[in-house]
Amino acid sequence: MNEKLYLLKIQLLDIEPAIWRRFVVPAGITLDRLHDVIQLVMGWTDSHLFEFTINNKRYTEAPESKQDGLICGKYRLGNLIKQKGHSFHYCYDFGDNWEHEIVLEDNNYSNPDLSLGLTCLEGERACPPEDVGGLPGYEELCNALKDPKHKEHQNYLEWAGADYNTEEFDAELVSWELMRYFRWSRDRHQTWEGSEVKL
Repeated sequence: MNEKLYLLKIQLLDIEPAIWRRFVVPAGITLDRLHDVIQLVMGWTDSHLFEFTINNKRYTEAPESKQDGLICGKYRLGNLIKQKGHSFHYCYDFGDNWEHEIVLEDNNYSNPDLSLGLTCLEGERACPPEDVGGLPGYEELCNALKDPKHKEHQNYLEWAGADYNTEEFDAELVSWELMRYFRWSRDRHQTWEGSEVKL
């Protein structure tokens, strides 16, 4: 994939210490595929609806009308966002309402060691488990997991899984998942190939 690359940073809003990732995508990636990539880099399981907000326009998977947004698979990121430093929003799970801010850190990223235009470079902390109850539920989960004497400690440990660690993140493992995703991703409204961005 010999095309322009974007370096993006995504951060889950309103959580301290921050949960964030820095990752690379082709500028010509469609928004539906960008959603897939975000799911992988953040650690979500693609179990809920989502929405991008870019330049005051909403993009989602299957809007019922133009008032509900535009079909995300018909739009390429590089045609909507071009300027370094520009930010936009991604909301995942309208019930838990996980708001993310995405910043275009480099609009002409280059790294000769990259063999594929999808990779996760770095990040910090695990994303919250699905269906935890938004920010209040996540805070309660964190408090319970930290305190073995907390009355809900054992319940949350079983629910989140014994291997869940709020502080753990592995960028290399995520990059392997992105490689697998790229290889097996099916065609959508637009293909991977021929994904030139109008400059």
